[in-house]
Amino acid sequence: MKKIIQSMFLLFICINVNAQKTELTLKDAVMQQYRAFYPQRSVMVKWIPNSKSYASLSADYQTLVKTDINSGNKTNLINTEELAKITGEAPGYINVVSWKNENQFYLQNKNKFYLINLADKSGTFLNEAPAEAENINFHAASKQIAYTVANNLFLVDAKKEIKQITANKEGTVSGQAIARSEFGITNGIFWSPQGDKIGFYQKDESKVADYPLLNINDTPGSLNSIKYPMAGQSSEQGKAGVYNTQNGKTFFIQPTGDKEDYITNFGWNLDGSEVYIAEVNRDQNHTKLIQYNGFSGEMKKIILEEKNDKWTEPESPVYFVNDQDFIWMSEKDGFMNMYLYNAISGKLVKQLTTNQWVITGIEGYDDKGNIYFTGTGEKPTEKHYFKVNIKSGKQTQLTKEGTHSLIFNDDFTYMFDSYSSVTIPNIEKVMSTKGKTKLNVLTAKNPLENIQMGTAEYGTIKAADKKTDLHYRLIKPSNFDSNKKYPVLVYVYGGPHAQLVTNSWYGGASLWMYWMAEQDYLVFTVDNRGSANRGFEFESVIHRNLGDHEMDDQLEGVKFLKSLPYVDGNRLAVHGWSFGGFMTTSLMLRQPGTFTTGVAGGPVTDWKYYEIMYGERYMDRPAQNKEGYEKASLMNYVKNLDGNLLLIHGTADDVVVMQHNLALVKAFIEAEVQMDFFPYPMHPHNVRGKDRVHLMTKVLNYVLEHNK
Repeated sequence: MKKIIQSMFLLFICINVNAQKTELTLKDAVMQQYRAFYPQRSVMVKWIPNSKSYASLSADYQTLVKTDINSGNKTNLINTEELAKITGEAPGYINVVSWKNENQFYLQNKNKFYLINLADKSGTFLNEAPAEAENINFHAASKQIAYTVANNLFLVDAKKEIKQITANKEGTVSGQAIARSEFGITNGIFWSPQGDKIGFYQKDESKVADYPLLNINDTPGSLNSIKYPMAGQSSEQGKAGVYNTQNGKTFFIQPTGDKEDYITNFGWNLDGSEVYIAEVNRDQNHTKLIQYNGFSGEMKKIILEEKNDKWTEPESPVYFVNDQDFIWMSEKDGFMNMYLYNAISGKLVKQLTTNQWVITGIEGYDDKGNIYFTGTGEKPTEKHYFKVNIKSGKQTQLTKEGTHSLIFNDDFTYMFDSYSSVTIPNIEKVMSTKGKTKLNVLTAKNPLENIQMGTAEYGTIKAADKKTDLHYRLIKPSNFDSNKKYPVLVYVYGGPHAQLVTNSWYGGASLWMYWMAEQDYLVFTVDNRGSANRGFEFESVIHRNLGDHEMDDQLEGVKFLKSLPYVDGNRLAVHGWSFGGFMTTSLMLRQPGTFTTGVAGGPVTDWKYYEIMYGERYMDRPAQNKEGYEKASLMNYVKNLDGNLLLIHGTADDVVVMQHNLALVKAFIEAEVQMDFFPYPMHPHNVRGKDRVHLMTKVLNYVLEHNK
């Protein structure tokens, strides 16, 4: 009797706990994933030089806090009210650019820069850029600021005098990212280490076609004309400039081949006497790493050349480890690895790593000859940190299971480690680089522990080649019943440089997927061949035939789903955006009957409408690959539609222009085939802000209504 009462009591407790769980709303799922539902973490961590301490911001960003790693004791260093007295205006938050020493740091407040002294709570105004400045790049040691206004590059020197570096004619742009941010390009200004020279990108877009985007906010509506180089057409002409701050002179580095070849991966050596450029031909199958004189622009020598029948894609500049030697990253052996070159001889010293997995970046080096870097390690769904010794070649993994983000101190003796996994929201520790825990900083609670949530299952299936493992994620509702039959929403991207399934918190999923699961759904995602972090063979199988192998692998995912006893194989829907929109529409039209319902956002519908830099890498030019372009064009399959298809597009999309969707809608109309279309006026390539709630409501309601 006592056991029965205990069992009833435990049952009551379980029911009561479940009853207290709050239902996740779709609005909260969309708007709060990176706010209220984001696991606790330290903010803006930076190591303080010459100390055993690091600095971070308080949760409200208003106080700079020092943490001693020996004791764990915290000390408030300065707050925004105190900074307001020093600078004359309160910063919205404390933006520490970098630390000069243990008592001083560089502060950015809007366009102004200061050196703050913590010893006496004083500050020195260093410099400021004009209010209209963009792409602000501050060189702390020389107190100078490079920036752009409109399409020109400017400098505020140490005397606070403004100098205009370029005076471009219409159609020429300086100091901004070029090649539409491909080849790892994210900015267009590169200070030399000493601050005596400014490297920058410049592009001539005068031969690139104008593309009109409609602005409906004006009365009458007006056109916003952008430069958009479509595959096979005239491209921008890029070059690199170097401005000498000492004599005011500028030289330019032109491509050695065709004017439309790409100038990429700008890099300096340690003393700023040399410039290194990775030049890629327009066909993107030949890369040359070239060394130039940093004072004259004279070409000194070609260090290396790489060719590939599919593509070469440099994404990281040279990384110097001493006055003579630098590391070059390449995937020429099938995986991204590091190679040591001598700058004087131009010869390969040795291949530093021979990993059969992907290195993703270099973090730094120490005085013992160790290079610190990031990579997936043996598990492609994870991110880890490693070191390799230049002399011995010994490689050591510094982190264990999960997805990590490390911040090293100046001499690489300690690291601030923040990591998560599918079971860990966030754990932060200070570790020695020898592997010992120095300080446990925090273990975050699950911010959704009081929300009624489903569960996720992770695993692998074989690709269509029957040998390659593909990683999947399957989200189930909280009240999952293996005896029921569930409909499935397949969320897909499937394109290059993206990975959806990771060993991180929520496995890389969006919270709206968990909301959808609570509507008695399963939500499934698999990373097909062609996606990121699996090596060149895995990724390059898509060459000249975008959509083919990707669809084959997604169909293996469908076979897997149909093999599960709790899946209703007659109620499958698919949704994706951008490349995922291309995949969604391809699956609906080229594999009709597989899915009852598809929702495609911002889809590429014909690769001849897409940009040169990305499109020609994977498809070559239309004249070189007529069959591939024709096969991938979704206009050719509109009569195949067997189900419900909703197409969505932002009317101000400057990445996948709306011509893609409008051309497809026109083809449907001409074929007398019904489908649905919904525009998001004035939104670019994705729908963000509060309107994203409207978007996801539209997407998921469409699936719920039609996947029957």
